[in-house]
Amino acid sequence: MRTGEEARSSDKEGKGGIVCAGNFIVDRVHTLSYWPEQGNLAHILHQDVGVGGGAANVVTDLASLGFPGKLAAAGCVGADIDGEIVKTRLQRAGIDIGGLQELSDRATAHTHVMNVPGQNRTFFYHGGANDALTDRLISPAIFADAGYRLFYLGYLMLLPGLDTLDAEGRSGASRLLEAARNAGLVTCVDFVSSTDPEFATKVGAALPYCDFLIINELEAGRATGLTVRDAKGELDVPALLAAGGRLLSAGVARGAIIHAPETCFWFAPGAQPVVSGSPQVDPADIVSTVGAGDAFCAAVLYGLHESWPVARICAVAHAAAARCLGGATATDGIPDMATLLKDMAPACA
Repeated sequence: MRTGEEARSSDKEGKGGIVCAGNFIVDRVHTLSYWPEQGNLAHILHQDVGVGGGAANVVTDLASLGFPGKLAAAGCVGADIDGEIVKTRLQRAGIDIGGLQELSDRATAHTHVMNVPGQNRTFFYHGGANDALTDRLISPAIFADAGYRLFYLGYLMLLPGLDTLDAEGRSGASRLLEAARNAGLVTCVDFVSSTDPEFATKVGAALPYCDFLIINELEAGRATGLTVRDAKGELDVPALLAAGGRLLSAGVARGAIIHAPETCFWFAPGAQPVVSGSPQVDPADIVSTVGAGDAFCAAVLYGLHESWPVARICAVAHAAAARCLGGATATDGIPDMATLLKDMAPACA
């Protein structure tokens, strides 16, 4: 007699799959009374513990959306309590964790997220096991042979073992993405908003091996050397259009998707950019902005895997990000796809 998990796994056979590789982090989200000056005291009004990081958030969001294919995680955790938190959270969501390496000499990566309602959050991060991830620790061919179709990698610029350039100008990320492509997987990449002065050079090494790039407007600016917001904080649309063109010219093969709170732009070779405005969200309904970009990315991957039209993917991705804003952690605000489609009806019909 099959267990429930075995039955679900069997039901997903032949329906493809997405493997999410990269950061796996335990987030402790502290909601503060206010942001204190140095030496002052602020009250922690509430604390939530969740699993975060690009790969963890995206694969968990895909599970919450009810993704119809298989889902797998690939990366590194420590042999500690936080590592067990990561593995348990993913397993309960039906995600294959066979690609997670447990390192006895590293702590699981963790972040203290300081959140003041209505303001941007602040992160205090320890890289731990994530910092030890290299391209030699992940074998994309294993996932391709098992029927997976998409290979997501995130976040670049927060994985030093993959970001560092060698004497030939190649990064570990570029080699890993090349291996994924050679295995027949579609590669999808996300960045983190780093201020590293070598940002453009490091991410640039990976772009020629990237099929789809899904990043925010600030990351697009840093990757291309363009200023995409003016002195008043307004989005500079001509600069953003130029950034999309530069990303395609740098090697992104099939689509560069740039999202911002106001809108998103979808750039594809030989086509006019597709522009999709974001839904209005009442600031009073925003619990935390943690994970909204990852929710957007997860919905994009879902739509890519299912071969949806670009306009539909963008609308659903905006809806996923909006829903995420109502959750305290990076993933607990995500509903199933049927709910998102209702949110966006009739645009997504």
